[in-house]
Amino acid sequence: MKVIIAEKPSVARDIAKVLKIQGKKNGYIEGRGCAVTWAFGHLVTLQEPGAYDPALKRWSLDTLPFVPDEFKLTLIQNRGVDTQFAIIKMLCEQAEEIVCATDAGREGELIFRYILALCNCEDTPIRRLWLNSLTPDAIQAAFKDLKDGHDYDALYAAARCRSESDWIVGLNATRYYTVRHGQIGGKGDRVLWSIGRVQTPVLAMIVERDDIIVQFCPQQFWELTTLYREVVFKYTGPRFEQPDKAQALLDQVTDQLFVITSMSGKKKNELPPQLFDLTTLQREINKQHGLSAADTLAATQNLYEGKFVTYPRTDSRYLSHDLKTRIPKIMEQLRATYPEEIDRLNLEKLAFSKRIIDDKKVTDHHAIIPTGVIPRTIGAKEQLVYETIVTQFIAAFSPICIKKITTVEGVSQQIQFQAKGTQVIEPGWTTLFPKKIKAQENHEEQPLPLFKKGESGPHEPSLREGKTSPPNHFTENSLLGAMEAAGKFVEDDTLREVLKERGIGTPATRAAIIETLLRRNYIRREKKQLLCTDMGRCLIALIQDPLLKSPELTGTWEEKLKQIERSQLAPDTFMAEISNYIRTLIRSSSTRRLNSARWGSCPLCGKEIIKGNRAYGCSGWKEGCGYILEPDCNGTPLTDRQIQVLLQHHILPHAVQINAKPRILILSTQGRPMDLRLPSADRQKKV
Repeated sequence: MKVIIAEKPSVARDIAKVLKIQGKKNGYIEGRGCAVTWAFGHLVTLQEPGAYDPALKRWSLDTLPFVPDEFKLTLIQNRGVDTQFAIIKMLCEQAEEIVCATDAGREGELIFRYILALCNCEDTPIRRLWLNSLTPDAIQAAFKDLKDGHDYDALYAAARCRSESDWIVGLNATRYYTVRHGQIGGKGDRVLWSIGRVQTPVLAMIVERDDIIVQFCPQQFWELTTLYREVVFKYTGPRFEQPDKAQALLDQVTDQLFVITSMSGKKKNELPPQLFDLTTLQREINKQHGLSAADTLAATQNLYEGKFVTYPRTDSRYLSHDLKTRIPKIMEQLRATYPEEIDRLNLEKLAFSKRIIDDKKVTDHHAIIPTGVIPRTIGAKEQLVYETIVTQFIAAFSPICIKKITTVEGVSQQIQFQAKGTQVIEPGWTTLFPKKIKAQENHEEQPLPLFKKGESGPHEPSLREGKTSPPNHFTENSLLGAMEAAGKFVEDDTLREVLKERGIGTPATRAAIIETLLRRNYIRREKKQLLCTDMGRCLIALIQDPLLKSPELTGTWEEKLKQIERSQLAPDTFMAEISNYIRTLIRSSSTRRLNSARWGSCPLCGKEIIKGNRAYGCSGWKEGCGYILEPDCNGTPLTDRQIQVLLQHHILPHAVQINAKPRILILSTQGRPMDLRLPSADRQKKV
């Protein structure tokens, strides 16, 4: 008997229907010598430390770091998992061959192999079904081209290394920081400080951005412009930092003639957009419609399972060469719903440029495109995502947009001015994005009349006063971009160049990382913005090891996981590096704790805080810094830990309050209260 294991029941039903297998049983579908069964996503996970040694159930620094010699597996404790796994195990034990039909990617491979391992059926012959879409044609074609399952051993090795490395770093770092720093005050409940190999560097980026914004000091500036024939000309020199210099130039050109000195124009070709990978789709949807990355992924997954789009968890924006013959057929199928858009294209001569077709840039899966199957009744989010994917698909094959950019130079009393205008000659692909083009016109373009060189006339010069602005808070759009290009956030020039193509996480996991930070109250949503909470800021302040919160290390690890996928790096080498890292982290953190009496930095000047006989003060007192922090507040003594937390948040002495309830320290940061007690009971844990 051949057993086919799908990742979800809906996919199993699609496969069974295509293969004409109709015998419905409890937990599987049987017929024609096959049994099609399913998981519920992940069924199997890594065991907790207590399964290796009961003593490890208690969180203690004495047992850290803990790295198993060999990882053990167990079932996830969800409803129905035990029953379904028993059915899968029974089928696998009877199987002559097992077909992996889980999602064709790293995590899908992990789901299948973990099930196989817990069933003790790893010696059974295995085949791999590799699907880019769930249409009947795609399923039939994939079954005719089944691969040897062991061709994907390297993919499984990378998936296993990802799973085990996350376990090692997350478990050990979480236990260490929770036991060491989780005490809020006195004895009792602790804060659970959750650390992750990927989530912590992402949190650190958000905290750093928010702190830059809080500490930003706007600088005033003045800009000199003039209005001539209803066109705004800007002074070609730099903005003025002093008003008197700007006023002097304004006085110089006031009531003087303005002369046109030159005009130049050049054509600019704007290429069509590329197809979507998952991250660019999530960014576009968030930017245009405010939908979260997690919601976009869920909607795209539903469209995939509905056979409307191809596999969503891809990191490629290209198609493989063998799809060229399929594209015109998809366009014809879309014509019924998008007649005007398709009619603009010549389907017999589609532009298959290297920006669209490139086998070298297609790894596990090609870009996300429609399958040609037209949805009839789908949810609002699915409809929004589907239309976005289809529009991008059509735009990628549309003609270029041709613009003419005109630059006009003018002078008044030898003071140079310049104006620019843009004229669209051939709109091309931009006709598919009317809202986006209209917004661009409102912000960047102005109509220009016909000027003649040497013409002159009166003008209206003026000064505009403004202030420099801080960087914007992260949105999901910009954060996904930062995660994708994490190397940009590494300070070392050499490392930044090495890491510029590496990201934090994968397209399939980035949305989940953001949702994890939200769920753990380390960040919060405020409209489209993602802001760190005081809990998140406090956690980053507690972590002394810079690599644990830096994109540098995580970006390097992600690249090594890709090398494992390509059989360019031995899994044992990577896991040895992870184990050595966590041992060094725990050892150095413990040594730093034992040997250092560091309280924090002075909120006023940044120098080291020292403990005196009566209070805590700045070590820069000889240079005139008068910062002093009393060791009690309104008669309530502060613990050493509370003093450190106060200084980590740059708290001024008058900003401290002690709530009437015991062991609750209320801090005020940047004008907002911070309660070191967790905000709800479900976020508190006794350790």
